[in-house]
Amino acid sequence: MAALIKRVLVAERHVVDVAPDGVSAVALAETGPHDVIVLDRMLPDIDGLTVMRLLRAKGIASPVLLLTALGSVDDRVGGLDAGADDYLAKPFAFSELLARVRALARRPPPAGESRLAAGDLTLDELRHVAQVGDRTVDLSAREFALLGFFIRHAGQVVTRQQILDQVWGAEPDVYSNVVDLYVSYLRRKLAELDRADRLRTVRGVGYTLRAEP
Repeated sequence: MAALIKRVLVAERHVVDVAPDGVSAVALAETGPHDVIVLDRMLPDIDGLTVMRLLRAKGIASPVLLLTALGSVDDRVGGLDAGADDYLAKPFAFSELLARVRALARRPPPAGESRLAAGDLTLDELRHVAQVGDRTVDLSAREFALLGFFIRHAGQVVTRQQILDQVWGAEPDVYSNVVDLYVSYLRRKLAELDRADRLRTVRGVGYTLRAEP
């Protein structure tokens, strides 16, 4: 079901991360702000309501849509009281899921939730401003999205396919060499501010962004 939902969301040009269990979901949510979190209640390890409470306790304010087979009134009330913003019971129509995701994504982000940072690299997603320290980097929309992906996964090695899936989504006729091209563009602009070495190639795997200078 998670794989199917991802395909549907990506087809609507959403960028999607998938966590296979509750512990992974909390860890993924902590990597950076997400516009919407779609959360199942019945997970392999800790249940969705526990995940929901952990997210809120950690100050993660991203809107959460609980998606579950538990659809009684008491179940819905329990989910909303745990901190969810919306609740959709299975079985559901994908058109309704997409409409609810769009509605949650339209909500303005809480104060402080639009800023991504890795060391002295920062992105303000609301104002579309990228900076190294107090110096601004002029980025295209795609370069901005690519740098945002790297900052969200700072310190991790990411593959070209992961970058394609997350930054280019469901766009047709896109090949992996476009990732190398845009990484070279991004490095060139970071080099102007003496930060090209932050973005490194891992031979045979992909790329990694060092979290600190």
